[in-house]
Amino acid sequence: MALLFYLLMPETKPEPHPDHRHETLFGTFRHYHVVLRDHAFVAFLVACILMGIVYIQMYNSLSVYLRDYHGIQPQAYGFLLTSSAITVIAFQISVMRVIKTRPPFVMMSLGTLFYMIGFGMFAIVSAYGLFVLAVVIITVGEMIVVPTSQALAANFARVDMRGRYMAVFDLTNKVPATVGPAAAGVVLDNYDPNLVWHLGSVLCAISAVCFYVLHARLGSHTRFDVATQGPDAAQPAMEA
Repeated sequence: MALLFYLLMPETKPEPHPDHRHETLFGTFRHYHVVLRDHAFVAFLVACILMGIVYIQMYNSLSVYLRDYHGIQPQAYGFLLTSSAITVIAFQISVMRVIKTRPPFVMMSLGTLFYMIGFGMFAIVSAYGLFVLAVVIITVGEMIVVPTSQALAANFARVDMRGRYMAVFDLTNKVPATVGPAAAGVVLDNYDPNLVWHLGSVLCAISAVCFYVLHARLGSHTRFDVATQGPDAAQPAMEA
């Protein structure tokens, strides 16, 4: 994979200005406050965290829930993940061709609604085939959300801040992995286990609304224009 990137992927880093001074390692930490003061970007991160708290349940709480409350064995849970992988292999390229011509924040909202439907199904169905269907629906949402969110994180940044924006975006992706399993464990141990999925649907709905509000506020900006080719066209982030 590294060789393919080296040979086939064009470099997007701009050439440094002749008067540009090389930044030290410690110097790179001085400007993260610029990222955190970008209110629109922070709102985008919060929406991603809410969505991620729900998505992460597929890889921890779901297996416990299916085993303890529906009697589904680990092998059957493993097939659910296999069905997700098959869906990605079969449809990711086709999905990418569709979403790259659509407004990105709208696509984030749509993908999150797929999450809301898929995870919500776990609370209301009991047939194994419907669990498989729920996972496929979630995977469709994943195929929309993952590439779109990464592109948006880059396009929020001006060119010389792209690395910092992507670093903060990647760091906030770890928040759901920290908070989500613990919160779901508390619910599973002390309350109706279906509440995990009901609450997850609510969080996804809130996240979807947030993405759509961002579309209404920022969708007309040049850096989020679907006609923009490549991250070099990204403009400086503006506060919402």
